[in-house]
Amino acid sequence: MLHIVFFEPRIPGNTGSAIRLAAATGATLHLVEPLGFDLSEPKLRRAGLDYHDLAHVVVHPTLKAALAAFPVARVFAFTTQAGTRFSDVAYRTDDALLFGPEPTGLPADVLANPRITDRVRIPMLTGRRSLNLTNAASIATYEAWRQLGFPGTD
Repeated sequence: MLHIVFFEPRIPGNTGSAIRLAAATGATLHLVEPLGFDLSEPKLRRAGLDYHDLAHVVVHPTLKAALAAFPVARVFAFTTQAGTRFSDVAYRTDDALLFGPEPTGLPADVLANPRITDRVRIPMLTGRRSLNLTNAASIATYEAWRQLGFPGTD
């Protein structure tokens, strides 16, 4: 299934919500260290509610280690500085959707990684800085899952 990758996430509530997203869609959530919180934080647990046991979450010490977990997958880096719209991508089952931390987004060295298939953006009104991290991941994940026919649902 899809891979959702949070590069150095900093806000526990967002990651807790991403755990729910992974559980609801069957995607694997990859967290790239350093994390800005402890995985046992109450805010993370509260946001994830009882979905922790239903989600597949993997923590990686580096981006290189995370990318090695899906060596042939296409990797789409989400950034406000991209020309390609996320909805213009024809997603595949094993694609990886890469998101940077709030409030900075993905750093230039990550965006320059040769494993990045394309940089993509979620359209917003002019003058808006960015979406909430897990809101952006949800929009992208559901678009990819929709294109794939919502596998695993009734």
